[in-house]
Amino acid sequence: MKIAIIGATGNVGSRLVDEALKRHHAVTGIARNPAKLAPRTGLAATAGDVTKPDTVLPLLKGHDAIISSLRFQSSDPQQLIELVRRSGVKRYLVVGGAASLEIAPGQILLDAPNFPPAYKPEASAGKAFLDALRNVKDLDWTYVSPSAFFGPGERTGKFRLSDNTLLTAADGKSSISYEDYAIAMLDEIESPKHVRARFTVGY
Repeated sequence: MKIAIIGATGNVGSRLVDEALKRHHAVTGIARNPAKLAPRTGLAATAGDVTKPDTVLPLLKGHDAIISSLRFQSSDPQQLIELVRRSGVKRYLVVGGAASLEIAPGQILLDAPNFPPAYKPEASAGKAFLDALRNVKDLDWTYVSPSAFFGPGERTGKFRLSDNTLLTAADGKSSISYEDYAIAMLDEIESPKHVRARFTVGY
């Protein structure tokens, strides 16, 4: 498949590039500084800035799927959704956040009393992105939420999926590595099971 990854040099984006290439997909890696992407077979590293949508639009056309892996506070969901619409690509996946996941019926992580205040602006912007997607009926979107602790680690291939509930392990920790998250995202592209829906991945 041909997959465009916006934000391809970030912590998550770079793992998504690695996983897609491992599966022999053709990847267009879009970033402000594409020189950070090591040249590899199957990878077209391209300069692009989503704050200037008309410069990115030609880079997206002709792909089977588009992934956006961007900081929520530095991106506009409506602008990104419209950019994907204009590209003609129907399949759109978003690297989401964990804060909008339920920790109890009717209660989301963002509203928990111990949620770190420093993370609230980015987390709130992530929830707003999901809310915007839920009103989109003309794209086959998927919002993929990581677990609460999301960082570099091993590619184990052993994890669980859930729809809207935060996953926690037996020790009470909610976590997923960038590497295993990338597996879940590519699995969803290859075998869609959560179209116009959110799901989460965790140990």
